[in-house]
Amino acid sequence: MPPTDTERRLCEATARGDWDGQVAAIAGEDLYLAVPQQGQDPLPVYDDPAAGAKCIPVLTRGMLPPWQPQQFFDRVSVEELAQDWPNDKWRLAVNPGTPCAAYLAASPGHRAGWLRVRAQVGVRPGGLLVTHYGSVLHGPVAQGLACGAPIAVHHSVPWNELGTAFLDHAADAQTLRDQWSVTDPASWQQRLDQLLGGQFVPAETETALRARARDGGAREDAAGEEPKTAGSRDAAASPAVPELVTRYEERFRADGLLPADGRVVSLVALDHAHAVNLVRWGLSARLCAPPQAEQAVQQVAARAREVYGSWEEFAAGYALGRMLAFDNGWFGPQYAEAVHLHRVLTQDPSSPWRGLPFS
Repeated sequence: MPPTDTERRLCEATARGDWDGQVAAIAGEDLYLAVPQQGQDPLPVYDDPAAGAKCIPVLTRGMLPPWQPQQFFDRVSVEELAQDWPNDKWRLAVNPGTPCAAYLAASPGHRAGWLRVRAQVGVRPGGLLVTHYGSVLHGPVAQGLACGAPIAVHHSVPWNELGTAFLDHAADAQTLRDQWSVTDPASWQQRLDQLLGGQFVPAETETALRARARDGGAREDAAGEEPKTAGSRDAAASPAVPELVTRYEERFRADGLLPADGRVVSLVALDHAHAVNLVRWGLSARLCAPPQAEQAVQQVAARAREVYGSWEEFAAGYALGRMLAFDNGWFGPQYAEAVHLHRVLTQDPSSPWRGLPFS
């Protein structure tokens, strides 16, 4: 079975002898070129008997090899390859030596064809649910990875991968450095522990949501209001749920992110999703190894189950956490994207939130 839809399209085009179809299958995709190790040639050119020519090998996302500590890949596009191709007689070997192999001639005319198809196909959009059928699909690791699925869908990368790269080694290391101030295994572990503890969501709002859920909704949903019914001294002293939260919840109910009488119980799903992807970025940046990564994503799933009772509750918590962090009441593009991610993951039959048990 081809590991993702990209390889499936490539195999189908190759089987019917469709050159344009081969190019179309990869034209909008990230391709991966092995980074030369010390002492190796800058380009991994080799003689391929199947092609009868010298080839430059690239891999599609689904054909990346298992994680190795010193093996890295750079992302390239068909457009970049067409513009920088070094020798008109060489061929492009896509997934050589595999059932998903294709060998593309790279003369100036052929490369012009690559660019034409690339212009027609466009760049791969974000917001796609991708499953890697050769990776983990069931069990505790898959449940943990499913907690990070919104961010995977945002980037249109497989949700269920713990492997060589999230995007690529350089981009993932930069994400950790620029967004999380993570540069080494110690700072990576520190951030992971903080995310597992839900330390990046607004504390007062989180306390108010937990109190409301604990009190069965007895508290009013506007800042400064008293509880509707008598409660404990601790409940009365808890901060009221902010008005902005109730505005989002009303809109969530209208847009199907919450049921008609639903409320968000916690925001920590946002931290849980980021924790999963911190693990994936750390694995790509070689700040952790696969056994540590698997253990960490299982911890994420366990922490999520302590707070939420279903994927639906988790999904609403993630959406609200993201809105408070990035939308702040505008109901703008960030809100539209949150609705899209929610619908993809709660409605697509192939979604892990449909196929995997939450607990």
